[in-house]
Amino acid sequence: MASHAIQIKNLYKIFGPRGRDYVEQVRNGLSKTDLNVKHGHVLGLQNINIDMPAGAITVVMGLSGSGKSTLIRHVNRLIDPTAGEVLYDGVDVCKMSESELRAFRRHRTAMVFQKFALLPHRTVIENTIYGLQIQGVSREESEKKGRHWIARVGLDGFENHYPNQLSGGMQQRVGLARALTNDADILLMDEAYSALDPLIRVDMQSVLLDLQKELKKTVVFITHDLDEALRLGDQIAILRDGKVVQQGTGQDIVLHPADDYISAFVKEVNRGRVIKAQTVMKPIAGEQSSMRIPGEMTLEIAAKQMTEAGLSNAVVVDQSGKPIGSLDLHSIITAMVTPTSHLTASMVAA
Repeated sequence: MASHAIQIKNLYKIFGPRGRDYVEQVRNGLSKTDLNVKHGHVLGLQNINIDMPAGAITVVMGLSGSGKSTLIRHVNRLIDPTAGEVLYDGVDVCKMSESELRAFRRHRTAMVFQKFALLPHRTVIENTIYGLQIQGVSREESEKKGRHWIARVGLDGFENHYPNQLSGGMQQRVGLARALTNDADILLMDEAYSALDPLIRVDMQSVLLDLQKELKKTVVFITHDLDEALRLGDQIAILRDGKVVQQGTGQDIVLHPADDYISAFVKEVNRGRVIKAQTVMKPIAGEQSSMRIPGEMTLEIAAKQMTEAGLSNAVVVDQSGKPIGSLDLHSIITAMVTPTSHLTASMVAA
């Protein structure tokens, strides 16, 4: 599989009957407001370029009206672009024929919706295997796969329940089981957990992360919640008014916000859950601690483990176990408490 399963290139979406007529003007600086007021068209997406790695979770984040849901619907072409490309393993989804697109949607993509989108007259197992039945898979094979994924998402024993007999969190587990039963390469999750209570939401995030460790799906996850984006995203792209404002790892975005808009987003973030040990480690000097901390470990977990061990220092190691630096509690606390990028920004502004 290509290193980037999905590549979005120079993507524009202008809603209105003559959208294509205005792409060049938007490229040359026509604003979203002027496009709407003067020409009666709405700018949905503007020059989007995002690479979404295979086998990773790419989170597209933004407030309401930022274009994130419009963007995810271009991946399986529920919306046609005004200009640009959406490549899946090098093939442009926007140029697929009707039959190619139908096959792509059925076999390569699966979608999990905010409102669950379960069929109320079908049981949990019938909802789960619905996609396989459309594909023509036998009942026996469908049920075997369905029951496997129902158990994997924690709903063993609920196969014959109807959606109205389940809580919101349980219904969303059915939605996830249905998507996984289709065995699609790409999982599209549009505000999938936004309707859930906070504790259930965190629980569902854990379910997704645990499954992803094993399955390595290419996941596109839409959210307006930064904490959710930072917890789930291998890569994050932040949209504002149909444009990508910043993209990178959660740590990149928290440590180096691109502008005041991003700074305002990240200033309240629990940095200890985002920043990694290898980012704030120092060169090894003097006597080494007996404790070993992986470089990819977050500061919050590192601090907890060091405190429980009664140690104030640890050696940071790479994936092979080779020492690459040292870490002390003072450095951890400083990195967690002092958002230096924001202090610098405010000092410069002053």
